[in-house]
Amino acid sequence: MTQTMVPIIFDLDGTLVDPAGGITGGIAAALGEMGLPIPEQHVLDSMVGPKLSDSLEHIAGVPAAKVDAVIGLYRGYYRSVGIAQSQLYPGIRELLEFFAESRRPVAVATQKPEGLARMVLEHHGIAGLFASICGASDDESVAANTAPGKVEIVGAALAKLHSQPAVMVGDRHQDVFGAMANGLDCIGVSWGFALDGELQEAGAVAVVDSATELLKKIEELDAVRAAALSEVQNDGSL
Repeated sequence: MTQTMVPIIFDLDGTLVDPAGGITGGIAAALGEMGLPIPEQHVLDSMVGPKLSDSLEHIAGVPAAKVDAVIGLYRGYYRSVGIAQSQLYPGIRELLEFFAESRRPVAVATQKPEGLARMVLEHHGIAGLFASICGASDDESVAANTAPGKVEIVGAALAKLHSQPAVMVGDRHQDVFGAMANGLDCIGVSWGFALDGELQEAGAVAVVDSATELLKKIEELDAVRAAALSEVQNDGSL
């Protein structure tokens, strides 16, 4: 990697991968099997991104005593059906392959359990394009309340890149907050699950509408870094 290449930390669901109903369908199936109310689709969509146990309890209104059972049913559905339903967003594979060819370090930081995140990326044949894949604990039970959140997961990804600064790319306000807490900018993507204005209000430095626009924005950041390095080098020679 050249000094002017900004490393990238990507969110997973809603940023790289379109769950295509695999997540929301799995949650609905699990709730139905438990005889619990199934929220409307827009509510299910809002559960994509945050920690699943928190979403079930605080968004879907699942009693705390039943959250672990719902997660177990959901995971079974997701592994057997949901992963196969998912698909990469347009242009993402080509973008990642370009980054790999140009030796730009990229990583994943997701609140999906790390083992499951790796399975999704392997299913799509892109796991090997990332320097690291950082996710939540594989134990998503309510008892695992010390599990790392988005801030800690982004921090872990940043540490594994051995580079400061990088830039985060994500589709929800949790991605922006996780980036900012680690001193990073976040580029939002409009094709995920954010509500209108969510990313801008959270503090994203830009919101892009396509992989092509994302690449352009990243190359703009490269140019800014190159200019800053040039100024430092010129100052040092005086």
